[in-house]
Amino acid sequence: MEKQIKIFLEFIKNDKKASENTLQSYRRDLIKYQEYLNSNNMNYMNVNNTDLREYLKYLEKIGKKSSTISRNLASIRSFYQYALKTKKIKEDPTEGISSPKIEKKAPSVLTTEEVELLLEQPKNVDLKGIRDKAMLEFAYATGMKVTEIISLNVEDVNLDEGYVICKSATKQRKIPLGSMSLKALKEYVDKARPIIIRDDSVTALFVNANGRRLTRQGFWKIIKYYKEQAHIQSEITPHVLRHSFATHLLQNGADLKAIQTMLGHSDISSTQVYMQFQDETLKNVYKSAHPRA
Repeated sequence: MEKQIKIFLEFIKNDKKASENTLQSYRRDLIKYQEYLNSNNMNYMNVNNTDLREYLKYLEKIGKKSSTISRNLASIRSFYQYALKTKKIKEDPTEGISSPKIEKKAPSVLTTEEVELLLEQPKNVDLKGIRDKAMLEFAYATGMKVTEIISLNVEDVNLDEGYVICKSATKQRKIPLGSMSLKALKEYVDKARPIIIRDDSVTALFVNANGRRLTRQGFWKIIKYYKEQAHIQSEITPHVLRHSFATHLLQNGADLKAIQTMLGHSDISSTQVYMQFQDETLKNVYKSAHPRA
């Protein structure tokens, strides 16, 4: 099965243009599945519908969340569909198996005061501070995912016009930059980045102290550091900044369709989750403004 997993991962990388993050997720899920089969003396080619349901029960038994089980099933389903297509198996054991229902949780969102406090932390006194200020302002100004941000090259940002082009394997979107973000980004690109990179062949927009493209882990550590510096109790991750970006736009009157475009959501229902926060804001406005509230 190990060889077949490798072939499958090559397929989704080259033919499906999957991101490195997606590949790692598939690899993790399939190796876990392989270990389960090996421990039960089972061959992936002989697994049936019942066996697979037992595996999903096993994941639930060891405390995996519904979202994790659902993702594992999706990975295994893709693997078996490829095996069926390449005639390694005759029947797909995942057929007819539904993903567990996932309870939709409200996204974590910072208050505008918490965002301001976080963005105030990096000081423009050294190269790292200039970079971190630009990066945090940029993350909140664009609502981009961490993978999208670290994948950016300098050429993807138009500092004169004030926008960034976010590219994926199949599409791209144009996101405007606010004045605060643009100011911080210009300072970083003009003053700090040329010194940090040490090598003009580096194309990455955001780089680490060694002048190489910043990693997801590096981004997370920077946010965690400034969260602690600001003594903010709320959870803060790159995705929390993305949620906050969308929520604050909506609360200040932005059009839902425009927010969908900026976030890159293919389905408006993914963007509508932020409506609940707007409803709360409207309630507060009503209570404070209506004479008989």
